[in-house]
Amino acid sequence: MRFWLAFVLLAPLLLWQGRRARRDTPRLPEAGGADHGQAGAGGAPLRLLLVGESTAVGVGVREHDQGLGAQLARALHRQQGRPVAWRVDGVNGIRAAALATRLADRPAPEEDLVVVSLGVNDTTGLTSPRRYQRELGRLIDTLRRKRPGLPVALLAVPPMQHFTALPRPLRDVLGARAGQLDRAQQALAARLPGVHALAYPVVADPALLAEDGYHPGEAGYAHIADRVAPALAALLP
Repeated sequence: MRFWLAFVLLAPLLLWQGRRARRDTPRLPEAGGADHGQAGAGGAPLRLLLVGESTAVGVGVREHDQGLGAQLARALHRQQGRPVAWRVDGVNGIRAAALATRLADRPAPEEDLVVVSLGVNDTTGLTSPRRYQRELGRLIDTLRRKRPGLPVALLAVPPMQHFTALPRPLRDVLGARAGQLDRAQQALAARLPGVHALAYPVVADPALLAEDGYHPGEAGYAHIADRVAPALAALLP
């Protein structure tokens, strides 16, 4: 209720700031190169799948090998001392509902662990927390349709109040909405066995950001991976 009150009262300013941010923020493409790879060698690898929106598909870096999927694989390889094969599947700008539909048309994943990175586009698109939770649940069911026990880790909805490329009060209002979606995500994880909510490391240092000041750069993705890898390792048998 507080969100909508703030949104209505500030609507003219927020809409103006939103249009200006879209106009002034550089539009970066998804990463190029192979959307899969392996960190380390020797023995059967741990298989990791990363699905989601712009952070999953490496917006902010040139090649997927610099993005979050590859960085998570390297961090897990250092953590566990075993090779980690990684793959990414997502679309820049996608929301939970569309991602669930997209993955339903693909073969069920064979990986050992899935990481989901979503929420920014549902935040900016004003998806309600209830609907976001429902569509996220549908996405998880789709991922696990052939393997009900497949471990799934939900990377927290990014704290948009820290997105310094966005002006205030726009980023504060979006940050409040992102927090609502993240709480819905945490509640879903708490009631689904084998689904875990991960914290999102704040990426505010300009040195960690891409040129748009919005997405992580290569150092930013490495920063996130290093901080979530221990929690991911704890989910593995």
